[in-house]
Amino acid sequence: MISDDFMVPEPVRVLRKQQELETTWTLELEPGGAGRRPFLPGQFNMLYMFGVGEVPISLSGDAGQTETLIHTVRAVGPVSNKLAALKPMDAVGLRGPFGVGWPMTAGEGADLLIVAGGLGLAPLRPAIYHVLRHRERYGRVILLYGTRSPEDILYAGQLEEWNKRPDVEVHITVDHAGGDWLGKIGVVPSLVPSLDFDPEDTVAMVCGPEVMMRFTVNALRDAGVEDESIYLSMERNMKCALGHCGHCQFGSTFVCKDGPVLSFDRLRGLLSLKEF
Repeated sequence: MISDDFMVPEPVRVLRKQQELETTWTLELEPGGAGRRPFLPGQFNMLYMFGVGEVPISLSGDAGQTETLIHTVRAVGPVSNKLAALKPMDAVGLRGPFGVGWPMTAGEGADLLIVAGGLGLAPLRPAIYHVLRHRERYGRVILLYGTRSPEDILYAGQLEEWNKRPDVEVHITVDHAGGDWLGKIGVVPSLVPSLDFDPEDTVAMVCGPEVMMRFTVNALRDAGVEDESIYLSMERNMKCALGHCGHCQFGSTFVCKDGPVLSFDRLRGLLSLKEF
């Protein structure tokens, strides 16, 4: 039985707001009257703007801290534009957390290859926080990140911090750049063939635009990573977040409750299916 708490948005306040990119903001929300519900890396909340509507937004903060709930929002539609316009002490409706998260337990003892495109770094950031807090549980940690341009790099300061760590490998590429860019140029799947890693001992976590994920999966499979070791976070048109309405149905899978994180062996033949 699903608790009514997950059906009705709870009003919470915005505590802090930070602009990340031109149209992208990070909101820190109070945890709610009953205290913050624990979440798993990769899960999402439904954020409700009163009188406008509701959208699923991945949790992008540290699951190990309990003071706030953190969401990174890109202003692309009516609800997300309203969310991006919120100010500290404004109210927003909150339901969640929902869904299946990243395979943090299944990945223990293995090397981790984390591949993000654009805003896809936000749903992966809680997984990175978890890995760094429990670094002894994992082997090599390789982060591949791609964006359209250097100006579109999300969490740039944090990426620099991670890159300074001796136990994390960070590779960043952009689709196009001016002459002052000294990094790699190209799409993020093109980084995979140049990596020296053991595909038989690697768990891959991938999040980004769907076309990017398809090409990344192809590159990972060509490198020898097994389908059941490749995990993707799928984005579909979620409404209820409980598997009741069917808006996010993906073949026989309901992305809101069976995902959003799914292994590729469950997704073969489905990535080209359009949402309703």
